[in-house]
Amino acid sequence: MAFNRFTRIRLVATGIRRSTRANVATIFALSLPIVVGAAGFGVETSYWYYNSLRLQATADAAAYAGALEQISGSDKPTIIAAATQSAATNGLGSGTIVVNTPPASGPNTAKKAVEVIVAQNLNRMFTSIFTQGQVPEQARAVALITDASKSCMTALDATASQAVLFSGNTSVKVTGCVVMSNSNASDAIKLQGSAALQVDCLISAGGVSLSNPVTTVCPAPITQALPVADPFADLPTPAASNPCQNANKSTLKPGTYCSGLSLSGSVTLQPGVYVVQGNLKINANASVTGSGVTIFMSGSSTVSMNGNASVQLSAPTSGAYSGVLFYGDRAGSSASSTFNGTADSLLTGAIYFPRQQISYLGNFSGNGGCTQVVADTIQWSGSSTINQDCTSLGMRDIPAGQSVALVE
Repeated sequence: MAFNRFTRIRLVATGIRRSTRANVATIFALSLPIVVGAAGFGVETSYWYYNSLRLQATADAAAYAGALEQISGSDKPTIIAAATQSAATNGLGSGTIVVNTPPASGPNTAKKAVEVIVAQNLNRMFTSIFTQGQVPEQARAVALITDASKSCMTALDATASQAVLFSGNTSVKVTGCVVMSNSNASDAIKLQGSAALQVDCLISAGGVSLSNPVTTVCPAPITQALPVADPFADLPTPAASNPCQNANKSTLKPGTYCSGLSLSGSVTLQPGVYVVQGNLKINANASVTGSGVTIFMSGSSTVSMNGNASVQLSAPTSGAYSGVLFYGDRAGSSASSTFNGTADSLLTGAIYFPRQQISYLGNFSGNGGCTQVVADTIQWSGSSTINQDCTSLGMRDIPAGQSVALVE
């Protein structure tokens, strides 16, 4: 009897154990998808986070590339192309990119900046157990261009030795602005002989060579800087008009001078735009005056001012050519123009010759020191004082020492 009771108890216990194992197996089988899904979700979340970081890095690099292109003076399609190429190189793949300059949103919409928005759809892996939809990811970056300073003289040539040269007995004082060179040469800005220079700073994409100490506001010249864009690249080219104007008068009218200009005696230029097809020569002892004047030198035409001539010219203070006194054709070839004159000469406005060397020899500047020189290369041998605060005369600020920073 006892044996049978023990046997029955053992059989019941065995049945319970078998039932428990079956239940555990069943529960495990039922919970396995949840366990795998939870583990997979953790792994996949890490994957999504990694991709969000990578996508943000792609947006940052693309915005930076676009801003560098903007600094070089490129147009909007080229800026967009540079940002897009950067994003593709950094693995954007089939993702999308939107480039806005200036930004379409945020605190920098009115500033010089490039906004990039990139987006990708990621395929699911483990979490596809729960849903088949792709995971959208987006990143945004804004690269802001900051002007470290303003320039009164800028040499645009990218490789020229002595792109900005101060020589002879010149003594130049530049107040509130800098001297800038885009050249990567080791002596892109050079001071030689007994030349003396006082300036806020010297900024060069290459190097600086100084035979004499230079008085600066900045602690030392800035070298290996980012080059700047042509500040007058947006300036429209004046159209030639018919008929050709008569150059043999004491009072000249705006228009096209088809055989150049050779000025002697007393000559007055009426306000307006002068298109000079041929060279402009201001002879010895000439007295030339005019206000609200822009002189466009067509092709490779040059300017030559005799040192004994008195020249008092000022640029318009409004309109398309506001602040621009001389304008050299961007389509011209390499040439050289010389600006000289007596101590009472005044050239108020910008002297812009992107394809020419400018030799500035006179001991004069503009009204209140308001003369700007932007040229392929610049040679300065005169003594003068140059000032930056000239916006009241319609002159624009010329950026120098630009930098790029990711701000959003």
